[in-house]
Amino acid sequence: MPTPDFILKLREKVGHDELWLTGVTAVVLRGEGEAREVLLVKRSDNGEWTAVTGIIDPGEQPAVAAEREVLEEADVVAVAERLARVNAEDRVIVYPNGDRSRYIDILFRCRYVSGEPYPADGENSEAAWFRLDALPEMREDHAERIRIAASDEVAARFVR
Repeated sequence: MPTPDFILKLREKVGHDELWLTGVTAVVLRGEGEAREVLLVKRSDNGEWTAVTGIIDPGEQPAVAAEREVLEEADVVAVAERLARVNAEDRVIVYPNGDRSRYIDILFRCRYVSGEPYPADGENSEAAWFRLDALPEMREDHAERIRIAASDEVAARFVR
């Protein structure tokens, strides 16, 4: 589902004006050491590889949203283990229809539980595991999310 119903209802009231939305990024890891891998999806809309991302539904807990998005987008079961970063994105996204959005991104490090990835909901054209030392080409902000979540830091980062 590309645009949640609650956003469509908001858009009826505010038109294309910029909306602040709360999203999650789920960096799903499996394996150990040099063989450690990250789950990535290739977006259907722009062809970019990213970790799984999505919008939190009204009243939904952020960690639950991260786990739900992984299941919906890649048919993989994962458990959110650690809050890695909270960041208000600088970039305003302008969608083809003129809608403007900016995101507060809540980044989670997630542990793989089960499932073989495939593009389950149509938002992505591919879903696959990549070794952390052999990532496909991606935007730097998405590579940074992976580095932060894969680090051994205990506390979450708060961008200042």
